[in-house]
Amino acid sequence: MTNGWIDIKNADMMLVMGGNPAENHPCGFKWAVEAKRTRNAKLIVVDPRFTRTAAVADLFVQIRAGSDIAFLGGMINYALANNRINKEYLVNYTNAAFVVKEGFKLPEDGLYSGFDSEKQTYDKSTWNYEEGGDLTGKAAAGATMMAAAMHAPANPAKTAPAAKGAAAAAAKPGAPPPPPMLPPNVAYDLSLEHPRCVYQLLKKQYSRYTPEMVERITGIPKDQFLKAADLFTSIRKDGDTKKVGTIIYAVGWTQHSYGTQIIRTAAMLQLLLGNIGRAGGGMNALRGHSNIQGATDMAGIFDILPGYLKVPVPNDKDWDTYVNRITPKAAKPKEWDSFNYWSNTPKFGVSLLKAMYGDAATKENGWAFHYLPKVDRRYSFADIWDDMYKGKVKGLFAFGMNGVMIGPDSQKNIDALKKADFLVVCEIYPDETSDFWKSPGITAEEQKKINTTVYRLPGAGFAEKDGTFVNSARWLQWKNAAVPPPGDAKLDQEILARIFLKVRELYQKEGGKFPDAILKATWSYTNPNNPSLAEIAKEINGKAIADITDEKTQTTIKAGQQLPGFAFLRDDGSTSSGNWLYCGSWTEAGALIQRRGTEDPSGLGIYPNWGWSWPMNRRVMYNRASCDLSGKPWDPSRKQVWWNEAAGKWVGNDVPDFKPDSNPKDHMGPFIMNPEGVGRLFVPLGAVADGPFPEHYEPFESPIANPLHPDRSNNPIVKKFKTAMDKFGTPADGFNIVCTTYRLTEHYHYWTKNNPMNVQLVPEPFVEIPEELAQEKGIKGGDKVKVTSARSEYIAKAMLTKRIRPMKIDGKTTYQIGIPIHWGYKGIAEDEGKTAKTPANLLTPTVLDPNAHTPEFKGFLVKLEKI
Repeated sequence: MTNGWIDIKNADMMLVMGGNPAENHPCGFKWAVEAKRTRNAKLIVVDPRFTRTAAVADLFVQIRAGSDIAFLGGMINYALANNRINKEYLVNYTNAAFVVKEGFKLPEDGLYSGFDSEKQTYDKSTWNYEEGGDLTGKAAAGATMMAAAMHAPANPAKTAPAAKGAAAAAAKPGAPPPPPMLPPNVAYDLSLEHPRCVYQLLKKQYSRYTPEMVERITGIPKDQFLKAADLFTSIRKDGDTKKVGTIIYAVGWTQHSYGTQIIRTAAMLQLLLGNIGRAGGGMNALRGHSNIQGATDMAGIFDILPGYLKVPVPNDKDWDTYVNRITPKAAKPKEWDSFNYWSNTPKFGVSLLKAMYGDAATKENGWAFHYLPKVDRRYSFADIWDDMYKGKVKGLFAFGMNGVMIGPDSQKNIDALKKADFLVVCEIYPDETSDFWKSPGITAEEQKKINTTVYRLPGAGFAEKDGTFVNSARWLQWKNAAVPPPGDAKLDQEILARIFLKVRELYQKEGGKFPDAILKATWSYTNPNNPSLAEIAKEINGKAIADITDEKTQTTIKAGQQLPGFAFLRDDGSTSSGNWLYCGSWTEAGALIQRRGTEDPSGLGIYPNWGWSWPMNRRVMYNRASCDLSGKPWDPSRKQVWWNEAAGKWVGNDVPDFKPDSNPKDHMGPFIMNPEGVGRLFVPLGAVADGPFPEHYEPFESPIANPLHPDRSNNPIVKKFKTAMDKFGTPADGFNIVCTTYRLTEHYHYWTKNNPMNVQLVPEPFVEIPEELAQEKGIKGGDKVKVTSARSEYIAKAMLTKRIRPMKIDGKTTYQIGIPIHWGYKGIAEDEGKTAKTPANLLTPTVLDPNAHTPEFKGFLVKLEKI
């Protein structure tokens, strides 16, 4: 979340898409209800099903699963056509005025400039800004190039060289040219009239997303779409800049083969309206577990290090090469200023390596950078299971992760585990992963042929351990253990510590190809076999290794003291921090994450003394954008931060997310983590792999060809796998019903089927089927039905519903069905014999978003029949 749960109460307008917070986040959803109750805020819900969230909406719109970009692109088109924008915010706080290079082509045929059809990748060199300064009033000079820019062939060799300027000059003879770089002096046009400025390209891109096109793609009738577009953008009617709207979403957006771009489209809409950085605004992701945010912050995914630092790759031959590659340089109009806070990457990186390797990390050895593994390919969840299926991955540690149930294509995951040498599962119950060899359909004879050794480790439940949860709002909140682990069960950190120390012992005895990274890792905990999570939290915050002094405040931190914040991090080895984002959470003042202060002086729900929010206890990110150019709040009744001329600094109810002494006259952009200093409507140089602007592509399995470009229906760089298990369905094969998956309030993922109370609430699985489809198929409520995809089948009872209506998709009647995800072949057996014990993810395809590598769970094709 850019904002937070409680901040939702400050909204005047709320759009919920890709999520169902009333059922899946019921405690947090009370703040949306609070906004309706106290501010008369309006709630729009767009969903394939009429949910409990929709039941309290001012406007509900049913959408076809997977067509969200078409809907949001239509909203952008409507906002632009009706002047429902914040012009001052748009010109000064986004890259709308920046001019894009000649040779860049929009995807009118489904492809951006630079597409390589053989490699299925893009050369992104044309996805860049022009260099050249202020072009305001010089729009005509660029007009002659407009047609060529829009219609040029998608061939990078014919459109622009791969690198220019400083980047090309840096190339060594015989070596491949370095990647293109952002120009330091970006060309711009404050009138927004230059034909290649981002604003004009944006208008052209989404001019195709007319209400009629939105209806064809999404199934939303034109009049309903216009009601939704008019209502959401009404906060900017007649030039109003005081009102604010928020967008709330969850995995209904992320779990598509273009999920990242769905979120991007929504963020662009919020930038146009001037809603980012403001109380009651923002882009607010609802995390599906209590600590998903923390897991991501701490590098629970393969392509980042803690604090979202980029992972090393094989070409990073040393520390200097690596840090130069990943540290951005400011790229902006020369008259503007950019904080470019990622320029501090060397400080974050050195402090991380000092936390990991201590005295072994020195300037002379590049801070032990060579100890880190170099990521040579994708190691996403789906890639790991695919490699296991191919026999490349020989073993798996599964801690609190039920990979069989998570899917996608659960049968492929089961078959992959059959080929592994070993499986280690740390859980509180036997689950489908630990008992994969007992999955339905495996005979006793087949079980004898499975040679995978399974080790079960008795872990501790959430109530049996202390530590920190990091919620959707980025709040670090410490929790104490309620009860000790039962019997032989042990805390997670003890299990991990004992494994690590045994591995280290083996290296000490036997050596190995590269023992240093194991032998020299810091492990100076009071109890090495069971480290205290409080000690680890302090280590993550970081400390001074030598005395350091802040030049501006003359504050000195003595060696050994906890750091008060990441501004004190250094790149000379004098500080350590396991995650720069958490620096400031456990200081010499104590554990700020354990605070429980209930005072809220502003009334905005900031609660500055409750827990601690990264970064530096800021509750709303980019909050400089809550003020106009002069530093005055857009809405004085919701004052977050403001410029204090007398003090010469930014002050406020929230912690300013900005350079404290940057005078508004300096024109420093509020989006301090971007090298441009402004929000990106256009994303340059492939920071998003499949295009600088989002484009609607169909789900990989779709009932129609893409109306925008039928010859290019799907994301051209989508990742799919090629094993015998990776099959895909088409309408021609009879797969013509759109299926999506979802959660129930009464169950929590795959755990609560072990809890008698939850099982009593909803004891068995079902398939939610539109009444009209059921009538066509001769299905009655309670009948047993079989749902079949190209990969497998799922059997459960039919639950007939009015909550999902038939839709007209590109003129064709189309049905959607929904399946809850919670049941498998483990759990309480009171429904023994009543269900087929088939996981829902047997049906889902292994197709990945090329950016986040998330599978497409939320829109695929199936058949339906009564059995």
